[in-house]
Amino acid sequence: MTDGSAPGTASRSAIAPAGKRSSNPAGENFVTVPLRHPWRWFGAAVMLFVLLSIADLLVTNPRWQWNKVWEYLFSEPILIGVAYTLILTVLAEVVGISFGILLAILRLSDNPLLSWSSAAFTWIFRGIPPLVMILFIYFFSALVPVLSIGIPFGPSIDIVKTNTVVTQLFAAVVGLGLAQAAYVSEIVRSGILSVSPGQTRAGLALGMTPLQAMRHIVFPQAMRVVVPPLGNEVISMVKATSLVSVIAYMELLTTVQVIYARTFEQIPMLMVAVIWYGIITSVLTLAQSQIESRLNKSAKNVKGAR
Repeated sequence: MTDGSAPGTASRSAIAPAGKRSSNPAGENFVTVPLRHPWRWFGAAVMLFVLLSIADLLVTNPRWQWNKVWEYLFSEPILIGVAYTLILTVLAEVVGISFGILLAILRLSDNPLLSWSSAAFTWIFRGIPPLVMILFIYFFSALVPVLSIGIPFGPSIDIVKTNTVVTQLFAAVVGLGLAQAAYVSEIVRSGILSVSPGQTRAGLALGMTPLQAMRHIVFPQAMRVVVPPLGNEVISMVKATSLVSVIAYMELLTTVQVIYARTFEQIPMLMVAVIWYGIITSVLTLAQSQIESRLNKSAKNVKGAR
């Protein structure tokens, strides 16, 4: 009959440091051999080659005109374009997030008309490219020259010409905001569904209205699920603002295009835009990471208190 400690001893010796010889009381010797991963080295070599090639292109090619990049990077027109990009991002996100939350709540409604209408909106606007939506709204006056109020299929009263309302900024904000709302609604809906229905029932049992239960109980718990994808949508919105260059709204890309149309320095000016988009998205990524860390920490504290 073997000793009961032998299996444990053999197991410990089998996981000894790589390349070292170990022995057990029975006199059996084991030599551990590290697992080889040749494809890792091959992949690392390929990646190193790619990185060195990119570095060579960036450093040795004079056509980048880095002196022009640094000259324009903090110039007044570029900084104004960056400011307009940030303003457009904030306004479009306000429209997208607000309308998206409303759509998510309507989608979860027990009223079939509200739920179906929300689902139809999401289906339609998720299928329309944001660029097409921006152009459609910008040229909306060709479809409806005058905005009016009236009874459907009945008389109406003309209010204002469409062109006076649908400006470049209006078309950009509404076009990007509606496209964003369709995605935000699904993100928020998934966050709400991640919270147990018992939480809502508990709030109702305490005398809360459904809206109060949603606001004070469901939404705070759903934020851990909502924040990561919503943060990605905000970052994507920064880059999506470049689409409004087709309607000549003077954000960052449009400003860059105006400058290189005059100087014929396309590559350095585009690099200016690339650098600024990189700076903005990097700052937003860091902010998103901080928010996620705080939410995770608060969730752990709640679990610890239980």
